[in-house]
Amino acid sequence: QVQLVESGGGLVQAGGSLRLSCAASGRTFSTYNMGWFRQAPGKEREFVARISWGGGRIDVADSVKGRFTISRDNAKNTLYLQMNSLKPEDTAVYYCAADAKYYGSRMSGYTYWGQGTQVTVSS
Repeated sequence: QVQLVESGGGLVQAGGSLRLSCAASGRTFSTYNMGWFRQAPGKEREFVARISWGGGRIDVADSVKGRFTISRDNAKNTLYLQMNSLKPEDTAVYYCAADAKYYGSRMSGYTYWGQGTQVTVSS
């Protein structure tokens, strides 16, 4: 089992940057595939990015490609999402998710979820 805690959200102006972190408990973080999702007010939660357990596979949603970068540090049990050139439409609660087997973009594929961190981008 793994517990996830996101941090790093906040208020930023359009064009700015934020780096989100997702700290994982337990000794098996390095064996989990990880993902970032987001949910804007009144909208469904959507896939943002994913990274395989060893970091060798990475996929990013088209809506954030070229602006967001997912990475992980298995020695620190931490997942990151570097967000640059932020837009007002990036405003959402951002969640990290983990699963020992699933590597994909479906919410239902991930077993463990954090509580989320709010990102607000002002115009």
